[in-house]
Amino acid sequence: MAFTDRHGGVSAGPYGTRNLGGSVGDDPSAVAENRARTAKDFGLDPGGVVFMRQVHGRDVSYVAGPFGDDPPALDGVFTDRPGLGLAVLAADCAPVLLADPVAGLVGGAHSGRVGTAAGVVTALVEAMRSHGAAGLIALVGPLACGKCYEVPDELRREMCQALPEAWSVSREGTPALDLRAGIAAQLARAGVTEVRHDDRCTMETAGLYSHRRERLTGRFAGYVWLAADH
Repeated sequence: MAFTDRHGGVSAGPYGTRNLGGSVGDDPSAVAENRARTAKDFGLDPGGVVFMRQVHGRDVSYVAGPFGDDPPALDGVFTDRPGLGLAVLAADCAPVLLADPVAGLVGGAHSGRVGTAAGVVTALVEAMRSHGAAGLIALVGPLACGKCYEVPDELRREMCQALPEAWSVSREGTPALDLRAGIAAQLARAGVTEVRHDDRCTMETAGLYSHRRERLTGRFAGYVWLAADH
């Protein structure tokens, strides 16, 4: 399990430099080079990494190989194939990575405000369990923190009716959402007892992409994979 940052790639301008997002307006050849470099940095085959077409939903799927140039609309994937990398793009939403080393399963979910409300992480846990996962470990990556993620009061009330743990107040005293706390609560209710966090806030960390901070920007990613000799 690992997270990239915005350094060490070839993208120019607001995407500088390791943008991994293919749908944000960056030069496709730069994105391809960034993805290839990142795969190699992690010891993965550049042609063996799964990227989703993330749509802020709760659909998840088992995968046995990359989708190619036209990935389906998914916000969670999992696999039992050693050496196959799973990538979750983010720039304020949470990349959530899951692994059961004993069962030989890994997964990743894209859990922003809408996906968290829809329960995409819970859906991924359930799907992995249906394929034999038991002792899942979760790693929740960098995201917009509960002190930065301002929202209208009505939206906060609507979200927190179903997920009260996400209730937050910004540093300015305005309504906000704490997606990290909400996702942690969902994982706990799903029976995932080992939950780790990369506590960085994307909005406060210059080395990470943040859509809320910059609007026109790139995407970093969380990567998870089974070692090829698993």
